[in-house]
Amino acid sequence: MVHAVDRPELPPHPMPDRFRRDVAYFKTPSGNHGVPPLPRDEFWIRLDDARTWLDDGGVEVISPLDSSAKAEIELTDEQEAWLEWMVANEVEHIRLA
Repeated sequence: MVHAVDRPELPPHPMPDRFRRDVAYFKTPSGNHGVPPLPRDEFWIRLDDARTWLDDGGVEVISPLDSSAKAEIELTDEQEAWLEWMVANEVEHIRLA
């Protein structure tokens, strides 16, 4: 389940277990764009980025071994529904439980 830390009144959004691995593609690293250090299982996803990924239908990933190696990964139906939930509710700070 994805919980909106910055909107605790929202019901959590269900996601498959593999999302614990997939969330790394979407998170904004601590220190970037004013994102504070976060506890384990908490992530920051910028709304501007979420909107872009929805518009593009995918997310660009960069190889940790070679920053010039980039690929576009198409959003799954679950990822698209989650991003729509994030944008519709203006959620940026999430916790996985």
